[in-house]
Amino acid sequence: MRMIPVQSSLLALAVFGTLPCAQADTVLDHANGYTLNAAGKLLRFASLAFDDAGKIIAVGGAQSVAAKAPHARHVDLHGQTVLPGLIDAHGHVFELGALASRVQLYDTTSLAGAVKAVADFNTAHADGAWLIGFGWNQEIWKLGRFPTAAELDAAVGNRPAWLHRVDGHAGWANTRALQLAGITRDTPDPSGGKIERDADGTPSGVLVDAAMEMMDRVVPKPTEAESRAALDSALAMLTKVGLTSVHDAGIGSGADALYRDYADHGKLTTRVYAMIGDTGADFDALSHNGPLASYAGDRYALAAVKLYGDGALGSRGAALLEPYSDMPSARGTLFHTDADLLARMDKAMRAGYQVNVHAIGDAANRQVLDGFEALIAKYHNAALRPRIEHAQVVALADIPRFKRLGVMPSMQPTHATSDQNMAEQRIGHERMKGAYAWRTFLDQGSKIACGSDFPIESPNPFAGIHAAVTRQDGNGAPPGGWYKNQAMTLTEAFRCFTLDAAYAAHQENVIGSLEPGKWADFVLVDRDIFKTPASDIGKTQVLQTWVAGRQVYSVK
Repeated sequence: MRMIPVQSSLLALAVFGTLPCAQADTVLDHANGYTLNAAGKLLRFASLAFDDAGKIIAVGGAQSVAAKAPHARHVDLHGQTVLPGLIDAHGHVFELGALASRVQLYDTTSLAGAVKAVADFNTAHADGAWLIGFGWNQEIWKLGRFPTAAELDAAVGNRPAWLHRVDGHAGWANTRALQLAGITRDTPDPSGGKIERDADGTPSGVLVDAAMEMMDRVVPKPTEAESRAALDSALAMLTKVGLTSVHDAGIGSGADALYRDYADHGKLTTRVYAMIGDTGADFDALSHNGPLASYAGDRYALAAVKLYGDGALGSRGAALLEPYSDMPSARGTLFHTDADLLARMDKAMRAGYQVNVHAIGDAANRQVLDGFEALIAKYHNAALRPRIEHAQVVALADIPRFKRLGVMPSMQPTHATSDQNMAEQRIGHERMKGAYAWRTFLDQGSKIACGSDFPIESPNPFAGIHAAVTRQDGNGAPPGGWYKNQAMTLTEAFRCFTLDAAYAAHQENVIGSLEPGKWADFVLVDRDIFKTPASDIGKTQVLQTWVAGRQVYSVK
């Protein structure tokens, strides 16, 4: 098939994108298409037909597809690569959108560089009451400790500042922020959290896990206008990287109202499968009518609950069965007692919600598995497809329990390549056998739902596919891959970000692959990821993104 320049193909689709709604059927011809069947097998196709409602009519060879859409308009893709829309099974949409108005420290390589970035942002954005930011990582800075309030004071003075660590499980505050939160040397560590302190017991500026809630109570909440701006920004970013569906891991009533409003007005350009954050007041308010499986043509769903079992490895908040290898005095922290976590899980499962629990350390994973084992036996509802979000460090004896209980591991490939700088230091070589263990899970028959945990990591699913296949970061480090024996095949990684992610949301019959009867969610990309070198997969650029047969993004 003759290939022509990308711009010509885009011009054809740009014309196609302006077709009036009266056109019933459309056929895309001469596609270099890839999809999966219901069994997860990779298939090729040359033509794709869909109707004006956005549902797929036929997929396959040109003649067979044309026969099933005899009166359709045909559009020639000239060999462009077409893939199902990608799905991110774990992200934080509003937080992603808020980045534009926050200081970002993801790329800082030293404490001095971070302080300068904060100071520059403080000068350029002096209008807000607080300075909020994301992305610092003391491990990248080679600091050997957490940063301090005094160091942040040097950048912002008396303006309160609150900066989230890269994993979202610790925050760095300046002196004024600590004062406003009422945190003093007499403030006790909360259950499930820690206040970092100087040698004399004075809070030093970093709050870990549940201790962050003391600061969150005094940080101004975003206005509705700010939330709308954040959602607009996030949706633009998501469509640009080819994400046609995301699972939002923990929302409240305000976010739910905005999602419904955007869905009602045709503005939800990426589908959202949302999880209610915990089983408190928001759950009580949102669960009156039970789980919402589908809203506005599968644009939105609210059928899951997100709970937390522990913190993260980087801040040593992940709960481990044995002490940290690099800090024998610490084992991390379980956020809840066994009884408390079980009660929260029970409340959600009893109401018919899928329960998805954050668990990173092996102690937390075991606690959550124990809870699922008790409740699945009690309610006989394994069909809800309970999930453990991250399943990052799991005792080898506990990995088979995922398969036996029907618990899905929801994992983020780029976490492994980001954590390679400290993970083995934290847990030692022996425990690494059950860490980031994608191959072990897949070999036992577990389906893995892949995501990124954006904005902690980039939302770009091709970066995730690259990490899953190579076990390397975007710079190709380390040579040969980090614990390469746990890598996925390319087809497995593709399935993990499409069909299996859809399965994790009970949506495999409507999205996740390009099959008749499903929504026409697809992307055009600038290369054939199944033929390009694995090292280049992360460089894939999305040319166009389509949801339900409508273009929602096109490269400029």
